[in-house]
Amino acid sequence: MSTEVEIGRSKRALRAYSFDDIALVPARRTRDTSEVRVGWQIDAYHVDLPVMASPMDSVMSPETAIMVGRLGGIGVLDLEGLWTRYEDPTQALERIRQADSSQATSVLQEVYRAPVKPELITERLTQIRDSGVVVAGRLSPAQTQRHWRTVVEAGVDLMVIRGSFVSAEHVSGAVEPLNLKRFIYELDVPVVVGGVTTYTAALHLMRTGAAGVLVGQGGGASSSVRQVLGLHMPMATAVADVAGARRDYLDESGGRYVHVIADGSVGNSGDVVKAIACGADAVMLGAALARAQEAPGGGYHWGAEARHERLPRGFRSHVGTVGTMAEILNGPSDRADGTLNIMGALRRTLATTGYADVKELQRVEVVLSPYAGSAGS
Repeated sequence: MSTEVEIGRSKRALRAYSFDDIALVPARRTRDTSEVRVGWQIDAYHVDLPVMASPMDSVMSPETAIMVGRLGGIGVLDLEGLWTRYEDPTQALERIRQADSSQATSVLQEVYRAPVKPELITERLTQIRDSGVVVAGRLSPAQTQRHWRTVVEAGVDLMVIRGSFVSAEHVSGAVEPLNLKRFIYELDVPVVVGGVTTYTAALHLMRTGAAGVLVGQGGGASSSVRQVLGLHMPMATAVADVAGARRDYLDESGGRYVHVIADGSVGNSGDVVKAIACGADAVMLGAALARAQEAPGGGYHWGAEARHERLPRGFRSHVGTVGTMAEILNGPSDRADGTLNIMGALRRTLATTGYADVKELQRVEVVLSPYAGSAGS
């Protein structure tokens, strides 16, 4: 149960924690790193790494989605991004990368005014499917009803419905909202949906039949939702609360397990480990993979929130380049900052704490470490 603090005579607030506020505790038993497992299975799809690559154009192209799949994860292509708006988005990407920082947002808005073309959705997903990896594509809640049939007919394995905030009870008097429960029930492919940051919102999404729930507000390192809308939930608390909803829904549904995927503030290997310790089954990596030499952003990072026509809630950020996609995920590393060999670090933590796999790591003891941050940061 989260504790409350009084912030004034008429208002109380919950105390919440970020990944910087916590640390894992080594256990009495250790293991050899060769005897731990980090594989992950969602629905019928087993992959070697508990990683989904974020559907952001600075991270995922059809080529890098295939690359992540071959390295052991799942690459998620943004089906409303540059690769479904342009036959060749090279010039658009160059404009974004070369834009002066003061003009970057307006350039993003201009570049993304080109319409999404259904035939390009089909072409990009077919390209990924032909490579033999798991095919995953993202639509926003607002565009799902328009494009879902094209996506399914193109042979997607996992559909990701991702926004800054997604609820099972959207209210609108202007347009018919997406009925997630009916939509997921009638769909032939598993759906991962989010983001959510609270127990109640997550429980309602789980009841729609989703295979997985994304925890976070999207955007991560390139998000300004906190500054623009005043909305934020520190991720350690968010993941732990949603994991609590998963536990309660497991009992309520008679054994149906919904995967919890941390999506936000997972910038290095330590954050990955802490997300799993708080209850995540897998992580969605954005900025961490935008640092790859092969990433389309060329050292820059941005998300869907940054291109909004009327109220941008994100920005183009510079994250730099640290190594190849393979080095970031599987090593080797020549840096001591957690940006390379992320899965090697996860294996080392499993070995150090004595757990055999990622699911067991959710039971690890966690302590607050205020020297590394402050509550609610």
